[in-house]
Amino acid sequence: MVHLNAAYNLARWLMSDEADARDVVQIASLRALTYLDSLRGDDAKAWFLGIVRNCCMTALSERSGRIADMDVDAVVLGNEELETLGSSGAIPGLDPENEMMRRDNRAHVNQALQQLPVGHREVLILREMEEMSYDEIAAVMDVPIGTVMSRLSRARFLFKQAFLGLNQGKHHE
Repeated sequence: MVHLNAAYNLARWLMSDEADARDVVQIASLRALTYLDSLRGDDAKAWFLGIVRNCCMTALSERSGRIADMDVDAVVLGNEELETLGSSGAIPGLDPENEMMRRDNRAHVNQALQQLPVGHREVLILREMEEMSYDEIAAVMDVPIGTVMSRLSRARFLFKQAFLGLNQGKHHE
């Protein structure tokens, strides 16, 4: 139960749909309870997120490999980190122009994430949003640490390219 927020966050980004994410987390929770005796060691979060990831991949493959377009607003709503990214909060003296720029940046961050392939989006979410270690990510994804590091490096590069492309497009309008 402690890791349900992390599970839902991962599922929501991978599935690109809140209802599908809830369904996947439910299925993963039932599987985790069924196979609780297979948990080895003390890293329950990585173990559970690995189950969530596998359920997401199964669900995505059932969609014939096609990933639906992500509703960025729906993803941002309900996620405190993303909701506050670019919001002025209680910063005194923030003018409307700066607030508009911050909101544009938040939208561009989400659009850039949306453009990443699922495997790259996944590793970026686990590392940057869930703050998991390389070891934990390797356990979740069931890949060697070297694969995690190279995929994360590539994901950061692709994210940067997508983000810069979105910002350049904004300046040419």
